[in-house]
Amino acid sequence: MARYQSCVLIVTCNQLKRTGEKEKKNKNKTSPENAEQSSSNGISEDLYEVKSSDKMGRYLAAKKDITFGTLIFDEEPLVVGPSQESSPLCLGCYKLISDISTCTRCKFCKWPLCSNQCPGFHTVIGHNIEECEILAKCPNPTAQDLLSNKCYDPIVPLRCLLLKNKFPEKWKELQAMESHNEIRKKILQVWQNNKKFVVDKIRKDWQLEEFTEEEIHTVCGYLEVNAFEVGQNNISIRALYNKIYLLAHDCVPNTNHIDNEEYRLHVRASTNIRQGGLITLSYAHTLQGTMKRREHLKASKFFDCNCDRCTDPTELQTYMSALKCPKCEGGWVLSSQPLNPVADWLCTNSNCPDVYTVIVENVILLMDRIQNELDSIGINNIEGLESFLKQYERILHPNHYHMIAAKHSLSQLYGKMSGYLIHQLSNALLERKRDICLELLNVFNKIEPGYSRLRGVLMYELHAPVMILLTRKFESKTISKKDLKSELKKVANYLKESSEILSYETEISTEGIMGRAAKEALERIKEWK
Repeated sequence: MARYQSCVLIVTCNQLKRTGEKEKKNKNKTSPENAEQSSSNGISEDLYEVKSSDKMGRYLAAKKDITFGTLIFDEEPLVVGPSQESSPLCLGCYKLISDISTCTRCKFCKWPLCSNQCPGFHTVIGHNIEECEILAKCPNPTAQDLLSNKCYDPIVPLRCLLLKNKFPEKWKELQAMESHNEIRKKILQVWQNNKKFVVDKIRKDWQLEEFTEEEIHTVCGYLEVNAFEVGQNNISIRALYNKIYLLAHDCVPNTNHIDNEEYRLHVRASTNIRQGGLITLSYAHTLQGTMKRREHLKASKFFDCNCDRCTDPTELQTYMSALKCPKCEGGWVLSSQPLNPVADWLCTNSNCPDVYTVIVENVILLMDRIQNELDSIGINNIEGLESFLKQYERILHPNHYHMIAAKHSLSQLYGKMSGYLIHQLSNALLERKRDICLELLNVFNKIEPGYSRLRGVLMYELHAPVMILLTRKFESKTISKKDLKSELKKVANYLKESSEILSYETEISTEGIMGRAAKEALERIKEWK
C-alpha cells in the first residue's frame, strides 16, 4: 500500500498544540469539489460541441468556460475486452490467469474464467452469451493456444461485430468512428497481422463468413485508432466509447481520465478550458521525449503530432530530449527541426566551436542503448537508479526523459523499500527525496499542468520528507516557530492539492488509497490550526 504512516503528523501537531500557537484559518477557495457540485446533476452536452476541420477531422471544443476538476464525460463502454497480445486472462472479469493448465474453463465454450461464479460471466461487458455460443462451436483452445500472445486478439473485434444484430444503435455509433483503413493498408505488418490473427480467425477458424474481410479490418481500425486502455490493478484491457474518442490529442493535455470497476470512463478538466478551446487528452506517454512520442503516435494512431510541445525543440523549456554538448560549457544539443524525423541535432550555444552536430541515427542508437540499460536495472533497485543518474549526468540534461524516468521511480522508492523506510532515512536521504520530487514537479507543472494524477501522486510523495525534516528540526529546536508555521503551510498545501486530485480515483486503486491518506494527514494538520 503506497502510503506513509501519519504518526509524524500526530507528534508534530500535538507538540504545536502544547505551544499554544494559533493561526487564522484560510478562507475557502474554489476547488474541484465545488466544481463537482456544479456538475453532479449529470453530464451536460452544453459543456462541449463537435466541430470539424480539414486538418483535424472531428474534434470537441468547449461550448463555455470549463473549470478545472469539472466532470466532462461519464461514459459506459460500447465494447470492452482483452488488449492485443494479452496474457491469459478471464474472459468475464479480465483477472489474469496464473496457471492455464488448472484454471476454470467456461462449461460451454471452454475458454478461461476466474471461477464458475465470475461476475463477468454472460454480461454485456464480459463474456456474453452470443460470444459463448459462437466459441462453443469452435475447437477448444489448448493451453498452448492460450499462452500464445495472439490468442485473445480476435475477441474484442468479435464483440464489436456482434453489436451489429444485438445492439444496432451501438453498431451505428461504432461506424461513426475513423478506421484509417487506407493508411493502415500501407503498413504491411499491421494489416497482415490483422489478416492472420483476426480476420482469418473469425472467418475461417470460427466460420463466421457473414462478416466480410473489409468489415473485420474496419473494426480492427476502430480499435487501433480509438480504443482506450482501461482496467484496475495493472490489468490492461481495451474499450471503445461513444463520444470520448473525439477528444483531440495534445502532448500537454487539459483533461485526465480514469475508469471504474464497470469500465465507465470519467474525463475531467485538469486545467481551466476557455470557451472555444480544444478539449484534449494525450494518446502518448507524456514522460517521453518528442521523438518517442511522435513515433508512437505515428505507429499506433496514424498521425503526425504538431502540437506546441512537439514543435518546440526545448519541449516548453523542460529540455526533456536534450543532450549535453561535449564541445562547450553549458550547451544543449537539440533537434534542429523536431517535426522532421531525419533532421540533425545541433548545439544551441552560439559560442559552441563549429556548432556541434549529431546525425539523428546516432541519437536514436544512443537513446536505445540508454533505454536498454535503464530497463536492465531492477524496478526496486535504488542504488542502481542512483548510479544510472550519476553515470549519465555528463551526457543527458537533468530533465531528459531517461533521467526523469529514473527520478520518478526514486521519488516513490525512497520511503517504502526495506532499509529505506521513511523514518529510517537520514536527513541527507530525506533531502534527496524532497529535491527529486521538486525537480519532477517543476517538469510536471509544464507537461501535465493542473489537476493531473502525476502531480497528485508526486505531491503526496513530497509532503513526507518535508514533514519529517520539519519534525526533526522542531525536536532539536533548530527552527523558529515562525519558520515552522511557514513550512507547515507548504506541507498542508501539498496534501490539500494531492487529496483533491486523487479524490477522483477509484477507491481500490493505489492512487485512491493515497488520496485518502493525504486527506487524513491534512485533517491532522487542521486539528492543530
